[in-house]
Amino acid sequence: MATWFSVGAGGALGAIARHALNHLIHQRLFTATFPYGVFAANVLGSVLIGMLTGLVAGGRVQVGPSARLFLVVGLFGGFTTFSSFSLDTLALVRDGHPAQAALNVIGQVGLGLAGVFAGYRLASG
Repeated sequence: MATWFSVGAGGALGAIARHALNHLIHQRLFTATFPYGVFAANVLGSVLIGMLTGLVAGGRVQVGPSARLFLVVGLFGGFTTFSSFSLDTLALVRDGHPAQAALNVIGQVGLGLAGVFAGYRLASG
């Protein structure tokens, strides 16, 4: 039972952090149709999950099973937003912005993979 609450608490915190970042970006920085906030959350979340797993793999940080579930499944799972990413991409296509939809897919997947690789490499030594 504690595992479920750990994942749920992490997920709630991750979702709050994602919403705050999205709000900051769209309300203060950009008002364009492109989903910059979701894009930033996915790339940043990929870097952070890469760093955490790199730190654990490199033996620099010890993380127990419950904490790992809280962080990786809960916090980072709630923060990264690939379901929102998919919906935003569909909306761009439906609204007649196929080039932005392609940029969204290529950019988020490419930078997300680069971010998780970079975070892992930076943290694992």
